[in-house]
Amino acid sequence: MEQFDAIIIGTGQAGPSLAARCAEEGLKTAIIERDKFGGTCVNTGCTPTKALVASARAAHMANRMDDFGVSIDGAITVDMEKVKARKDAIVEESTEGIERWLKSTENLTVYEGHARFEDEKVLSVGDKKLSANKIFINVGGRAFIPNGFEDVDYLTNSSIMELVEVPEHLIIVGGGYIGLEFGQMYSRFGSEVTIIEQGHRLLPKEDKDVSNAIQEILENEGINFRFGAECIGGSNDNGQVVVDVNCEEGPPQVTGSHLLLATGRRPNTDDLGLENTTIETDERGFIRVDDQLKTTADSIWALGDCNGEGAFTHTAYNDFEIVAANLFDDNNPRRLSDRIMCYGLYIDPALGRAGMTEAQARESDRNVLFGKRPMSRIARAKEKGETQGFMKILVDADSEEILGAAILGIESDEIIHSIIDIMYAEEPYTTIRNAVHIHPTVSELIPTMLENLEPLN
Repeated sequence: MEQFDAIIIGTGQAGPSLAARCAEEGLKTAIIERDKFGGTCVNTGCTPTKALVASARAAHMANRMDDFGVSIDGAITVDMEKVKARKDAIVEESTEGIERWLKSTENLTVYEGHARFEDEKVLSVGDKKLSANKIFINVGGRAFIPNGFEDVDYLTNSSIMELVEVPEHLIIVGGGYIGLEFGQMYSRFGSEVTIIEQGHRLLPKEDKDVSNAIQEILENEGINFRFGAECIGGSNDNGQVVVDVNCEEGPPQVTGSHLLLATGRRPNTDDLGLENTTIETDERGFIRVDDQLKTTADSIWALGDCNGEGAFTHTAYNDFEIVAANLFDDNNPRRLSDRIMCYGLYIDPALGRAGMTEAQARESDRNVLFGKRPMSRIARAKEKGETQGFMKILVDADSEEILGAAILGIESDEIIHSIIDIMYAEEPYTTIRNAVHIHPTVSELIPTMLENLEPLN
């Protein structure tokens, strides 16, 4: 039995920083990784996908050069082997950097292998037994595979990034964030793309105007959608993939060369030996945590995707900040409930989101003010040739605090932070309304939008 003060399971976004902090604070610390250092974000999430998104945008802009008065002789082609090599190089730099950092940190021991609880204070890693008074679970998640696809060749968000060819016809099951990003990406690489969605619109948690605008953007690029899909399943047929749709309209099946299942994520908690502890999970396998990310077992915490409190790199890192603050920082009782919901959807143009949706604001019974402006009204967007989308904002008329915002348009994933920062500062919307923004920028329309608020009907 090897005794430690703290053990971290997993090297995803929260794990390495927490391990380094524990070691720095004088705790004898161990961190365990069963696969690739860096977890989902670095290996199969943000880093590789956004590298591919950048290549896809380059191809898209090359095909738009005539719009800007620029001529390119010859056809625009995509070399997927080079696209993949670029992506792989970026990923490798990140994963190797994390591994070097962890293995060179004093007072920190790195174990490579699968961790499993033997009891609440003991973990097995291969033939080794480790024990600690404090244990932190940071095991992430993986693609959820729905019933009906057991006997069909399919891709996940991880395996699709190993392709070195452009699919002739990529079928995507799932009209959520993963499906939309890969759909636009491969459409721009040259694939025919069909996205199948069980619901009647994209992104049902977003407001309808956001969903509709995103659908219009993607349809304008040639992507096909099938909504209201029921009894979805798949089969192989002479080297092709056939997906049963049974939609209200259109053929009952879609046939393509490749299939991507983008139907959500599930936590990596089913093989941890949690049955040997008092750690509780919900019906989907997510570990239950309190406002400080403590589990139902004493001195065990759950961080990142496995706790169901956020499926993003930035929320996982914030989990680390919350746990570290409560363990080591005097008079800094950070809480999960302090976090303002925010995220981005990395289609092009991107969607930046913060706080409430319009539907949530209506349900809150608040006195809400509302502002909305199309990107086509912004000089900088016109100059860039990027006029798709809009920005909208919700304000509490009584407190004057910003309740939420959605920005769909060029550079929106960056622009949204000017709103997020005001929300965290709990400053009135008039602070940004009265600010002088630089011209010409996309951000300059935010004060203008805030000058023209109307009651939300």
